[in-house]
Amino acid sequence: MNFTYSEDQLTYRDTVAALLSCEVTADSIRARWTSAQGIDANLTQQLADMGLNALLVPESCGGLGLSELDFILLAQECGRVALPEPLVENAMAATAMLSEVASSDLAAANQCQDTLKQIATGNASVACGHWINPYVNMADTSHWLLLPHGDEVHLVSTQTVDLIAQRSSDPSRRISKVNWQPSRGTKIAGGQQGAELWRSALNRGALGVAAQLIGLAESILRRAVVFTTDREQFGRPVGANQAVKHLLADCAVSLEFAKPVIARAAYAVANSPTRADWAVSHAKVAASYAALLTVRHGMQVHGAMGYTWECDLQIWMKRCWAIDKTWGDVGFHKNRIHEWLLNPNALMGAEHTFDKSGSPSDESNSQQGAG
Repeated sequence: MNFTYSEDQLTYRDTVAALLSCEVTADSIRARWTSAQGIDANLTQQLADMGLNALLVPESCGGLGLSELDFILLAQECGRVALPEPLVENAMAATAMLSEVASSDLAAANQCQDTLKQIATGNASVACGHWINPYVNMADTSHWLLLPHGDEVHLVSTQTVDLIAQRSSDPSRRISKVNWQPSRGTKIAGGQQGAELWRSALNRGALGVAAQLIGLAESILRRAVVFTTDREQFGRPVGANQAVKHLLADCAVSLEFAKPVIARAAYAVANSPTRADWAVSHAKVAASYAALLTVRHGMQVHGAMGYTWECDLQIWMKRCWAIDKTWGDVGFHKNRIHEWLLNPNALMGAEHTFDKSGSPSDESNSQQGAG
């Protein structure tokens, strides 16, 4: 299966990365911690102008109509700079969910289409709550919330709910518990359709976190390499020591192993989000392992200063720790992988890499995986 990205995809990624690297710095992130809303409104509009909000919005609603395979490259760049704005989770979960309803025959299709048009232009933002996440990030900065009530999906105005602020280990994340009451007027889907929407949202949300973890870990690794190169002890850089090299090499290897797994998961989600459970869980576990390993070794090579408030490294470390538990922790996703491995219909082994036509086989079409 060829996951090589096109020149257009890489050029778009590089353009977004250049903007983020200039606008999102450790100092600007710290400034957000003491601001009223915790986001940079000017940057939010710049990202909207570049089309990031519209990337997963259907063309019929004024969007670009692209897929998760396009978006994960940008999600990694958002992770690389530890972007405080909830762009990735809102786009991957909320926007994609609204797009599915908008293209269906549900009564709320027109309402979702109107909302998507506003999202594409940057005039509205929608956050997604989910039963697997007890709190919603940046709910107070969103105009609408997608909230679950059993299998039902409700699109609720933020002005009609009570938000109870919670404290996160990552000061950039302003999480809230949402108290609300469902009604007929807020319901946009239910029954089997609602259950499938929440299942797709879980897979997309977990995929977005996995991609961000890769970007975060790569940034931590880069900082660790620079520090061990500049820091001298006994007249030589500490990075010249073999033990330090081995620690950082282990991080680099785990990151490279995780990247194709995430690309495979994005392919599965783009083609059949409700049947991508095992691929997404594999990506989330691989990314979590690589990120937490890099956090541990990155802090270790920095010595005692690695976990201090003054050291910028802690911004990226805390983001890894905070989002690693969102959209399902490692235990949840390992359980989904184990259930798939025990499925007698699971297509495993080299003989299933390609189907009879010579194209990559899609395991997700042969079995749905577990829960």
